[in-house]
Amino acid sequence: MKGHMVQTETDVIDLRTDVKTLPTREMLKAMCTAELGDSKVGEDPTVNRLEAMAAERMGTEAAVLMISGTMANQAAMMAHADRGGRYMIGHDAHIYFYEGGHSALSGLLPVMVPSHQGLIEPDDLRATIRRGPKAQFLCLENTHNRGGGRAIPLDRHTALCQIARENNMSIHVDGARIFNTEIATGTPASEYVKHVDSVMFCLSKSLCCPLGSILCGSKEFIAKATGAMRRLGGGMRQAGVIAGPGIYALEHMVSRLKEDHANAKRLARGLAGIPGLIVKQDIVETNMIGAWLESPDHSAVDWMDACKTQDVLVGAYGPERLRFVTHRHHNAEMVDEATERIRKAADTLTR
Repeated sequence: MKGHMVQTETDVIDLRTDVKTLPTREMLKAMCTAELGDSKVGEDPTVNRLEAMAAERMGTEAAVLMISGTMANQAAMMAHADRGGRYMIGHDAHIYFYEGGHSALSGLLPVMVPSHQGLIEPDDLRATIRRGPKAQFLCLENTHNRGGGRAIPLDRHTALCQIARENNMSIHVDGARIFNTEIATGTPASEYVKHVDSVMFCLSKSLCCPLGSILCGSKEFIAKATGAMRRLGGGMRQAGVIAGPGIYALEHMVSRLKEDHANAKRLARGLAGIPGLIVKQDIVETNMIGAWLESPDHSAVDWMDACKTQDVLVGAYGPERLRFVTHRHHNAEMVDEATERIRKAADTLTR
């Protein structure tokens, strides 16, 4: 089966996260054949090409390759505000909930904004600003991980950015999966980026590179963020071995994300028919599904363990909600097989 792992009935189907994707043969070849140089001083031609491609795709002046999305987000935050500053962020945002380290590494303090299933209401942002304390920048996330892969609509994004501008805040977007937003909404990522000061996107996850993320912004901003990256130990040498797969990903892997979205919707329809799970079909927009548990008698860990006995690995957003993520190693046949296995797991919980 071209482009997918070979799967048999007894194989484990891993639906925990798209971080588990493996590079394609073409990406591995790109790693081996990349023209290399010292990227720390701007002499790696493959890195330079990738950064130029990323900046053009996002409509920004410049871009810089970093080792991970966490580092790119941290460097961006350090570039947006000095130590002792504050930033506004949704209460269940990935940066705040999972990445950590911002207070310790950059001395920045979060000002929490309420959000619901990944969406921040403009009125809630205004109310948070009125209550204070004053923040130097706003962090947005698109797609929204803990919101179940929500693709934030452009009009909502624009409204939030306008409020930030009215209050003299700069704007950073954790766009780890922003190309999923592009495919889901039909709106180029650059349309989102034109309203902000910086955006990070991952080359790994559903784009399938083994590692690497890109931070985009103005030349002045990227120069400042690059300095922060080096303070974090992120300066690299012959990084063309990372950039080569990234170039392939931008050229070939974005359009195929629609397959992941279709498989997620297919899986969501199947999960909705399984007793004990509640799936809101209208918010399954990209390659992620959040499924609420109907009964308090069994926790997400109970469900994960039951699924594992059926050779299906699933994740969780907390004790009452499971997470399922599709990527290029899945197809419709595997999704249907996973649905049947999860149905059997559900049966074991109700015996």
